[in-house]
Amino acid sequence: MRKIAAVLALGMLAFQAMQAQQPQPCATPGSNNDFLGIQTIRLWPGDAPEAKGKACVDTPTLTIFSPRAGAANGSAVVILPGGSYRILAGDLEGREVADWFTARGFRAFVLSYRLASNGYLLPVPLLDARRAIQTVRARARDYFIDPNRIVVIGFSAGGHLAALSGTQFVNGNPDAEDPIDRVSSRPDYMVLGYPWIGAISLDTSHLNYCKLYNLMDRCEALTAAYSPDLFVTKDTPPTFWYHTFTDQTVPVEQGLRFYEVLVKAGVPAEAHIFAKGPHGTGLGKGDAALDQWPGLLENWLRAGGLLDLPRPTPKP
Repeated sequence: MRKIAAVLALGMLAFQAMQAQQPQPCATPGSNNDFLGIQTIRLWPGDAPEAKGKACVDTPTLTIFSPRAGAANGSAVVILPGGSYRILAGDLEGREVADWFTARGFRAFVLSYRLASNGYLLPVPLLDARRAIQTVRARARDYFIDPNRIVVIGFSAGGHLAALSGTQFVNGNPDAEDPIDRVSSRPDYMVLGYPWIGAISLDTSHLNYCKLYNLMDRCEALTAAYSPDLFVTKDTPPTFWYHTFTDQTVPVEQGLRFYEVLVKAGVPAEAHIFAKGPHGTGLGKGDAALDQWPGLLENWLRAGGLLDLPRPTPKP
């Protein structure tokens, strides 16, 4: 049995490696599956800023998942899948997460942001993340949500991007021609799953953005510009963070550093570090302890009032 298990494990690793090397599918604007409560929209009506072409990989999108019938509570979540800025783990860290939130009354928005592997280095993914949050807030009435109940959740590289969105947000320009640009890109709450906080660093002993994309000559400047822990202030959103002690891809120390800065800034933050678990576990992969983290998240969301039904608007 052990030999069979070993063969199966090796086969799965080979399959995952093959998937990572192949071109990844991306969301197509205009896809509309109303009977499933799913549709995909562009972030910008025309070409996105700094677009290199008009292909799917050049077009950031939001795929929208409706809450279960009768369960809507007026909260929204913007989901940023990880994948080292090379691919998007759209199922494990996108669709599965959206289904979890919609089952709890949220309207979920999975962001397909532009990737470094397609030539889109930072800050382009951050532009996409900001625009996604602004879109959800500006169209709150269309989506039947409260514009002050927007959660951003990100995993791994998506966690890095989520942390950037919560520390480098734009306030919005009330005089902008585009109504989406008039509102803030600040998420109201932030959830980080094994975030790649130290993605950009001169330390190459672990997974490193600069090394991965041949940017070591620019790495010092990139580190100063896109390290979320350097931009935490009292205005950073309340944060929920979880990680594992045995994560060999993104050391837990990266998240600890971010958590420490949150505490010093007076930002309400909840942290959970589990003894065991590899990188990239999503909502859980069968570990009796680690698989409890979504329940802890649900408690945190409930404590923040995000699972409550919206209050009726007082009549004038």
